[in-house]
Amino acid sequence: MLLPETEHRDLWVRDGLVTFEPVPDAVTVGTGWILPGLVDLHCHVGLAAGGAVPDDVAEQQALTDRDIGALLVRDAGSPADTRWIDDRDDLPRIVRAGRHIARTKRYLRNFGWEIEPDQLVAYVEQEARRGDGWVKLVGDWIDREKGDLSPCWPRWALDAAIERAHELGARVTAHVFGEDALPDLLGAGIDGIEHGTGLSSDLVSLMAARGVSLVPTLVNIANFPTFAAQGEARFPGYAAHMRSLHARRYDNVRDAYDAGVPVFAGTDAGGQLPHGLIAREVLEFVSAGIPAEAAVAAASWKARSYLLGGSGLLDEGVTADLCVYADDPRLSPKTLLDPVRIILRGRVVR
Repeated sequence: MLLPETEHRDLWVRDGLVTFEPVPDAVTVGTGWILPGLVDLHCHVGLAAGGAVPDDVAEQQALTDRDIGALLVRDAGSPADTRWIDDRDDLPRIVRAGRHIARTKRYLRNFGWEIEPDQLVAYVEQEARRGDGWVKLVGDWIDREKGDLSPCWPRWALDAAIERAHELGARVTAHVFGEDALPDLLGAGIDGIEHGTGLSSDLVSLMAARGVSLVPTLVNIANFPTFAAQGEARFPGYAAHMRSLHARRYDNVRDAYDAGVPVFAGTDAGGQLPHGLIAREVLEFVSAGIPAEAAVAAASWKARSYLLGGSGLLDEGVTADLCVYADDPRLSPKTLLDPVRIILRGRVVR
């Protein structure tokens, strides 16, 4: 069975590509409910809490994602050079956003470039050329003088940087936890928002009208109470703010989905979180009140279409990246936690 279709169909793989024409003497490798390979739209292969990791660690991160069915990931910022992964047929495909671009002393150490606003255009140009059609900004972070989240960039810098990225054919997304950075980022024409826990109803409407995507990373937002506790002694205002953002996380995501914002699944794995969490992120979508089929689509065919174009479905002639499940994920999304078979580029890898 092929989602989102409803009738039974047989699928063959020939030369690594999907076909619906029977292949003589084909070997049956699995039966069940077939999905286009899962997608993690916010992942960091090659990154850990201290910064870039050796290639063997990055390999294990990629294998962990693969083995839960994440066969396509958007690397939403990493200081590591992972281009060698492109030569491995057994590892997921990575669409890169270059390295995070952050304000000086306003982000996690060893993660991103730390610069000032008058340098933003130059660094956006650099990362647009290093990446695969994406650039990642750090839109807000804790300001230690204010003791709370605060925007990192003035509007004039965002206007010039995002316009330049678009001239170079790149889309721009931004890490944003709080409320205050969002109006300028959206006003400057940003293409995506990561986390977006501070969204308001008017900004959600603006995102829907402009087709700006949201990747809420709910498995990461679950850690906000911990972040609050870690910072409470020095920054009580920040701690209270993070708890408030956490408390409304599900309403925030459901409101965006209901308004028509393109909402996609991503885990934020690789910084503070382990890899292989994309199925759990889908379950978080369901907990937020998003219908199961839409939650699955946000981590499968719709996410593929968003990143790569096309329908995102298992159409004739597409690369055979697919997952097989014992049950219908639209009815039993927990089945995503236990794939029966994973096929990557036409080869069974699990």
